[in-house]
Amino acid sequence: MLERRELIMVAAASVVGAAATKEALAQNSIPPSPAPIPPRNWDDPTPLAVYPDAHVQVLDKKFAKYVAGTSLLRRIWTGADWTEGPVWFGDMQMLIFSDIPNNRMMRYDHITGKTSLFRQPSHYANGNTRDRQGRLVTCEHRSRRVTRTEYGGNITILADKFEGKRFNSPNGVVVKSDNSIWFTDPSYGIMGDHEGLRQESEMPRRVYRIDGQTGKITVVSDEFDQPNGLCFSPDEKKFYVTDTGEHPLIRVYDVTEDGKLTNSKVFHDFSDAKGGISDDIRADEDGNIWSAGGWSQDPLFNGVLVLEPHEGAPIGRIVLPETAGNLCFGGHGYEHNRLYIAAGTSIYAIDTNARGVEL
Repeated sequence: MLERRELIMVAAASVVGAAATKEALAQNSIPPSPAPIPPRNWDDPTPLAVYPDAHVQVLDKKFAKYVAGTSLLRRIWTGADWTEGPVWFGDMQMLIFSDIPNNRMMRYDHITGKTSLFRQPSHYANGNTRDRQGRLVTCEHRSRRVTRTEYGGNITILADKFEGKRFNSPNGVVVKSDNSIWFTDPSYGIMGDHEGLRQESEMPRRVYRIDGQTGKITVVSDEFDQPNGLCFSPDEKKFYVTDTGEHPLIRVYDVTEDGKLTNSKVFHDFSDAKGGISDDIRADEDGNIWSAGGWSQDPLFNGVLVLEPHEGAPIGRIVLPETAGNLCFGGHGYEHNRLYIAAGTSIYAIDTNARGVEL
């Protein structure tokens, strides 16, 4: 049985050259690279300061305001098999992230620049976030559950079954301001042993919501092949979910006050990305969607694609030497303008003029 990344590559490649769906927007076309990118030694912690950084590309003038003119993209750590789930703890100046195949979670200390083991085993943890009380919330592939790490370090199970059946392998997670927890449940963690444990699926692949007051679990969407990344708009009136299945896309919904999703539509269709997909996503304070992705036949697609909030059109990108799986905003201050990118074997960071939506 094919494992997660192999399946993504096969599924994504199957749509190369396919016509966009009726829902897809004409503005989704990805512009060509504005300039060639010179080679870089990523092992050098102090690369030559040539500005602007050629890895940060302005595809539309709307993106120019978010480019920090004297900022360089750096690889701050390498040594994983597949990084995922970065989450910023500003109170501790620390980034926590997952290394799924190695069954561990790591922590990067911004003050010292050192990376050390945070948790092992991690139950093949994937996505992470913080709740509104500052606690770590984690999606675990192997145990097929969503957990919360309490202040004292003990683990609370938030969700492991729905209507008596086990989840597939919770993947991405986000916490809304009403304390509700939203997560995706694709099948990547049960398709093989590399990023979880080969097991039988008991339920469809869906998006779920855990009520912040009662803990009740409800299905908020079941229209995905492989629901993956997710985020809210700054005002939480819009909800975005990526599909990394047969037809890669990002879908957007309106969010009702009682936690239901309405008015589903395609925000960005990736039929034009030569097999590329959007894995996980984050929003900045202006509503732009920052998408980590790759798997395209075009190496310039590896990294982060930035989409404006109205039509989902690409306005900028950050090109990496590896496929990107996830990202988050953080940084040494309260501005949340440093972008951390979990990509393949490594973690990258770059300061921007964008401020990410917290959590």
